[in-house]
Amino acid sequence: MHVTFLGTGSAMPTGERFQTGILVQNDGRQLLIDCGSGVLHRLQQSGVGYENVSTVLLTHHHLDHVADLLPLMKARWLAGEEHLEVVGPQGTKGLLDDLLSVHEYMQGKIDLQVREVVPGEFTVAGFDVSAYETRHSLPCLAYRFDDRFVFSGDSEAFAGLANFAEGAAILAHDCSFPDDVDVSNHPTPETLGRELAGREIGRVYLTHLYPHTDGRHEEMLESIGRQYDGDVRFAEDLKTISIDQGS
Repeated sequence: MHVTFLGTGSAMPTGERFQTGILVQNDGRQLLIDCGSGVLHRLQQSGVGYENVSTVLLTHHHLDHVADLLPLMKARWLAGEEHLEVVGPQGTKGLLDDLLSVHEYMQGKIDLQVREVVPGEFTVAGFDVSAYETRHSLPCLAYRFDDRFVFSGDSEAFAGLANFAEGAAILAHDCSFPDDVDVSNHPTPETLGRELAGREIGRVYLTHLYPHTDGRHEEMLESIGRQYDGDVRFAEDLKTISIDQGS
């Protein structure tokens, strides 16, 4: 399995990190998780391209996770692709209906299939996925792909989510701010380290990074490391991980 970080930033642009998007690939299957602003461009830069992504799995409906959904749909239509499937938490159908009501000319341009999922197990784009509800300001799901990859979505750090990620080769976890920012609905390094303490996880990548984290990566890693002694790194846009090789 290959995981590519297309966007590791947040709702506040840095110029270096685009908004949330992760590409999961395995045995010719391709799945896009979230589709924030800039992800459509990152797909082209990754060499995969929007023509080859026909399924999007949403963690939740905040703008920085869905902003490129309609641009992706339009690009596929213009390229002659006829299908797009969007899967996500409850309310996903209403989201797409509302977006298309604003941009009426896009209605009926492609075969759009929308499916809503709840915590538990399901299959999407040929992948077996487990979903777990996170702690965020909107209903949000974390996703697990067997023992290989877990994506937290947006969430506070808490024991239930850490349990959900236990035993995974790779965990990509929201770590939006350094410790001196008073924040809810997202973790800081101290809270993330506390909840991951004692967990067996191959490697943790920090993502959903606000500009507040710029220049402070070392202190953030030190803060996590005071409680969690695992391998923790910062995700970067267009970084690809080959999970089966653990690299």
